[in-house]
Amino acid sequence: MGKRGRAAVVVLGDIGRSPRMQYHALSLATQASLEVDIIAYGGSDPHAALLNHPSICVHQMAQWPKFTQKLPWVLRYFVLLLKPLFQLLVLLWHLCIKVPAPDVFLVQNPPSVPTLVAVKWASWIRHSAFIVDWHNFGYTLLGLSLGRGSRFVAVYRWFEKHYGQLADGSLCVTKAMQHDLAQNWGIRATVLYDQPPDFFHPASIEEKHRLFLKLDKEFRQSEGNRDCINHGSRHMRTDEPFDTLFTNVSGVGVSEKSTRPALVVSSTSWTPDEDFGILLEAAVMYDRRVAAILNEDDSIKEEVLWDEMNDGKQNIYPRLLFVITGKGPEKEKYEQKIKNLHLKRVAFRTMWLSAEDYPLLLGSADLGVCLHTSSSGLDLPMKVVDMFGCGLPVCAASYSCIEELVKVERNGLLFSSSSELADQLLVNPLES
Repeated sequence: MGKRGRAAVVVLGDIGRSPRMQYHALSLATQASLEVDIIAYGGSDPHAALLNHPSICVHQMAQWPKFTQKLPWVLRYFVLLLKPLFQLLVLLWHLCIKVPAPDVFLVQNPPSVPTLVAVKWASWIRHSAFIVDWHNFGYTLLGLSLGRGSRFVAVYRWFEKHYGQLADGSLCVTKAMQHDLAQNWGIRATVLYDQPPDFFHPASIEEKHRLFLKLDKEFRQSEGNRDCINHGSRHMRTDEPFDTLFTNVSGVGVSEKSTRPALVVSSTSWTPDEDFGILLEAAVMYDRRVAAILNEDDSIKEEVLWDEMNDGKQNIYPRLLFVITGKGPEKEKYEQKIKNLHLKRVAFRTMWLSAEDYPLLLGSADLGVCLHTSSSGLDLPMKVVDMFGCGLPVCAASYSCIEELVKVERNGLLFSSSSELADQLLVNPLES
């Protein structure tokens, strides 16, 4: 590729939460046979395949002090000015001094400021190519919190466009984004759709059982609140040490329980471009609609229903266990809302999984739900790509370009409201 045989992958974020950039690094190291330096923040461990690769080195940058998040509102704009300057200096130290000069810098956008500035300057100094991988637009994300009319957003957009135009090459995630970059910013980008790596695949019953054993305690607890998982039907509870909520072990091996709940997975960054309230409203609607359909008005009918299921009758309206993975700023707010729901047939668990366990969870689930709607309307959620790699059917929030990925009734369904999502949940996930 070049005379140095090196590439630098730049992420102004947690590399463990940047799967596309991890896959770029693995591809550059394994397929292009390059030495790869990753410059990013720590926080979450990336996949073991990346950490153990002999040609990949991860350099963790110092982060802006967290205590500044608690500063008074009047100091917010001061922080908005000072933080990028701090990040710029840290980036330049790593890009220009700490890592060996690469043939190419590949940088994730967003964030755009000061990332694109720092990488462009470093590419000049080190005589390297400058490639931008457009995941979204940074100014639209900033506009979610400051408003599209903010002067800071306007300045941010100018930097993003100007330095984006200075790149030697661009990648992007959708045809819609490719068109927008060409028409409005004069940037020619190549569409590179996300593809799931090999470790995203349907899980075998043995893999499911091992994962469920590992997570069984987390599945069954709900921080003191009683729900249909930790206080459900007597048929769902077991004292067998090798049984789980979903599987049991017998002389013939591992099998799925006929009384198990449906496992529904949603991964989220807990940010404003993913309206988690839609999922909570849909869960309430599902709970009420099933109660009305079955005319459940006392616990005796509930036990009778589960007894009939054990006699071989189909569980038409299963209990739902939503497992929500991810980290982000709005997590605590929604966890409190979940505690106040008190649903009869739906339970929620929030957790953060390792890079090795997350693909297994997707491969073990019955249904995936994606709430991503995009601040720009031009990017695609990689979480859906990973779900498809695991053979998991998906219900995804509808927006302008999502049909580039989700083909209705072929690999998933789209919803535009909580009511539509509730309708889709009523189609038995256990039959998927």
